[in-house]
Amino acid sequence: MSKAGALDLASGLGGKIDKNEVLSAVEKYEKYHVCYGGDETERKANYTDMVNKYYDLVTSFYEFGWGESFHFAPRWNGESLRESIKRHEHFLALQLNLKPGQKVLDVGCGIGGPLREIARFSSTSVTGLNNNEYQISRGKELNRIAKVDKTCDFVKADFMKMPFPDNSFDAVYAIEATCHAPDAYGCYKEIYRVLKPGQHFAAYEWCMADAYDPNNQEHQKIKAEIEIGDGLPDIRLTGKCLEALKQAGFEVVWEKDLAVNSPVPWYLPLDKSHFSLSSFRLTAIGRFITKNMVKALEFVRLAPKGSQRVQDFLEKAAEGLVEGGKREIFTPMYFFLARKPLSASE
Repeated sequence: MSKAGALDLASGLGGKIDKNEVLSAVEKYEKYHVCYGGDETERKANYTDMVNKYYDLVTSFYEFGWGESFHFAPRWNGESLRESIKRHEHFLALQLNLKPGQKVLDVGCGIGGPLREIARFSSTSVTGLNNNEYQISRGKELNRIAKVDKTCDFVKADFMKMPFPDNSFDAVYAIEATCHAPDAYGCYKEIYRVLKPGQHFAAYEWCMADAYDPNNQEHQKIKAEIEIGDGLPDIRLTGKCLEALKQAGFEVVWEKDLAVNSPVPWYLPLDKSHFSLSSFRLTAIGRFITKNMVKALEFVRLAPKGSQRVQDFLEKAAEGLVEGGKREIFTPMYFFLARKPLSASE
């Protein structure tokens, strides 16, 4: 049950940032990125501040347009966006072979949409790890509404330094979240540590595909638009993710870019040439209406100053994502299933 109205959007804008400081936070966030003179080294060194500012600024926009699950999905013909998102989450649960009563960790859980869906689908207890205070407070509220607050909870922490003992969880997953990590190996190594031996880690990663050419200026522009619009220090190649998994100690069971051969392109909801009543707020018309609504809300001071700037870089992200998808140089659903060996000698 997501926030739906304009006033809900306005009240949530800026997250835990003081409403008088939203514009300043936007300016600081923008300066981390290439478009504003920032560089990758600075983004990685300050990833906690950058990602926290990002999610304070954008969470209400995400929930307003996307719902409770902030991720893409491959789609079948005739399948709605909402249906495809649920199926994408169920697929992950099935790949992990989840069993009732197991303890599961969601790394970078957002406001907990996938966490609630997977917990109900598999009858497991899911802990959501998130370093953003506003998203956790929103997630707890939604857990109470969904009546899963007795079996699912949230922990505020950095996924590069998890506050859990070794071998704590029966399964771990990450949905379009560990792309925020400044170092894939460091993140995967922490996941490896808290996962029980013999158990599995599954993820959907945001990656640049093999077709990406780092010397192509248009490709560089698309990558930069995605980075600023989605709070990313960098976007790794798929091969780098695999390399980091193996270096962390995992054995890779299987991996595939699920965007390849999807009957309906994953980026279609954001494509300006596409129209859908079921996901109207994501269409060009819907985004135009939202933009002007935010402009009006900011003018009458119901939304904090700087809200339009957030809408602008999210629009830039949408353009980058669509172009990256069309050119097949970017994917938000590079899937892998990895296993932690029973012992070091296995």
